[in-house]
Amino acid sequence: MLRTLFPRYYPRYEGSCCSEELNKFGRWLLDTGYSSKNTRDHLRRLRCVFEHIDQSAAGTVFTDEQLIQLFSAQQCSACLAILNTATRRAYKRFLLSESRLILVETTSPLCIACLDDYEPFLREVRGLAETTIAQYRSTVTEFLMQSLHSKQPVANLTTKHIDQYIATKSTKVTRHTLQHTIARLRAFLRYSFDLRMIPERLDRIDTPRTYRDEKPPRALPWSLVLQLLRSIDKKSKTGWRDYTILHLMAHYGLRPSEVVALTLDCVDFEARLLNVEQRKTRSHLILPLNESSIGVLRRYLDHGRPVNSHSALFLRARRPSGAIKHYAVCDIFQKRALQCGLPDGQYSSYSLRHAFAMHLPCGCCNAA
Repeated sequence: MLRTLFPRYYPRYEGSCCSEELNKFGRWLLDTGYSSKNTRDHLRRLRCVFEHIDQSAAGTVFTDEQLIQLFSAQQCSACLAILNTATRRAYKRFLLSESRLILVETTSPLCIACLDDYEPFLREVRGLAETTIAQYRSTVTEFLMQSLHSKQPVANLTTKHIDQYIATKSTKVTRHTLQHTIARLRAFLRYSFDLRMIPERLDRIDTPRTYRDEKPPRALPWSLVLQLLRSIDKKSKTGWRDYTILHLMAHYGLRPSEVVALTLDCVDFEARLLNVEQRKTRSHLILPLNESSIGVLRRYLDHGRPVNSHSALFLRARRPSGAIKHYAVCDIFQKRALQCGLPDGQYSSYSLRHAFAMHLPCGCCNAA
């Protein structure tokens, strides 16, 4: 494998003290989805690291702290230090795949230990989606860590802690965001009181008022939707990917989480159907595909999607290849909206979903 990657310089790698480790690491990188160029770069840096200390790594078990010390032992420039950090992270994932990395277990602070039981409650009793549960946990963790010491129980909470947290939070977020924060806080405090973790009710919290139409319209005018789609340059694979994503969001009202969950099997060209997993509602949606959307999807698969073993419909542009995340869809919209000249900060990726809803009654939402 080393001869294939380094046809001219393979003796340097085969004669290295860590040649066996380089061979295994390189094979793992390629199997994971890294390009040949990225693989060569990572192997080159790993060889320098181990030859700097003149040590073979074959079969060696590391801790995370040892890895950090190993990669920082070599004196290098700031730019190379960043690249070494990338190689260390990739090598760490490789060691994890071979069970050769010792993970140090850290005990959670007492004040947030209750969240281990709170998450199943949100999932099984309230039926919340995983992304929503993560938001609840983030808010409650921030509140508890700011209000209590690590060894204090939840029972020590008082109204003073809540007032201080909300006063601090209100200086950092908008009133609309603060509404959601207080709603999550109320839910946790109500749960804690019902289970007698706190002695008195603390969930009676005033929430800021918001008013209809006080913010700019959330729906993107359909003329701007078409302008946005036409502005995307489809000469590159990334252009085709971004165009197809925004096309599906605009013409079918898909959420970012639903876009990233699409796989190749979700598109049935023969039946002209799109199978969508709605993660927010935990339901399954079958949408009919019109001729225009079928053409877009076919051209994307022919010209925009890399040929590989991944099942996800939309893949990352950078290595290693794999499915994109929901926040990447938001970034794609912002990037393309900026290039199109849309008002900065006025619209988000969800504006396409609202545009679909507003345009649907017109009966022409499938216009090109």
